[in-house]
Amino acid sequence: MDRKAQVARTTAETSIRVGVNLDGTGTARIQVGIGFFQHMLELFAKHSLIDLDVEARGDLHVDQHHTVEDVGICLGSALREALGEKAGIQRYGWCQLPMEESLVSASVDLGGRPYFVLKGKRFPAEKIGDFASELVVDFWHAVATNVPCNLHVILHYGRNSHHLAEGIFKAVARAFRQAVEKDPRRGDIPSTKGTL
Repeated sequence: MDRKAQVARTTAETSIRVGVNLDGTGTARIQVGIGFFQHMLELFAKHSLIDLDVEARGDLHVDQHHTVEDVGICLGSALREALGEKAGIQRYGWCQLPMEESLVSASVDLGGRPYFVLKGKRFPAEKIGDFASELVVDFWHAVATNVPCNLHVILHYGRNSHHLAEGIFKAVARAFRQAVEKDPRRGDIPSTKGTL
């Protein structure tokens, strides 16, 4: 089965196109008009081994929120479509990741129920470059809601907001990499319900 998907979304605020290949090598082609966010998406692709193609045009003259959230909606929707019925996947993934002075944990369950939790240390700085650090939370909430999946992130400690954000994207990437992987011992849907 080809585990790829393309999703497009156009509103009065944004025009987004996202493509994913769950069985890729981590190739990233990202154009979102927000430097730090682009860097984070490239990290997600590299560390999840999910090929990621994103083109986004948004009302950046207003602020970055609509663009970031709508990319999250589209990424979550593309992941959902690429996963199909989820037969044979690992389903769960987790990672505890050090990023210099910061430590981040991420856990994901591709069980079909949306829930996002971020606990622990808050970002010390309101901005990372010109990127509002609170948008990291809005992005992952949009992804989790649209996969849908349970996604739990814990910021154990850290001093630098860039490192904390990067730790989140890398830890979530590693958790997704594990969760979407094929289980060589399983061909069915990993649930006693028979559906996810």
